[in-house]
Amino acid sequence: MNGLSDVRLTLHSQELAAGQKNGTREAMLRNAPSCLSRWDLFWHRLHTRKALLDLTPEQLKDVGLSREQAREEGLKPFWRI
Repeated sequence: MNGLSDVRLTLHSQELAAGQKNGTREAMLRNAPSCLSRWDLFWHRLHTRKALLDLTPEQLKDVGLSREQAREEGLKPFWRI
């Protein structure tokens, strides 16, 4: 997967989690790639979040993110969902 696909998946999982009153964390964990070990998932988050910070304004528009949203997600530590 490339960084743009990961952004779309993250946004979709956030929309699903926002629609639920209970179990927000569990809903977000269910949307994580199941084939990755914990360390692989951490590595994946670290690199896709760094890639998010490097997107151009046109690329951010394509995925439906503002610069502020991309920065907020991109600066999140890899251990946070």
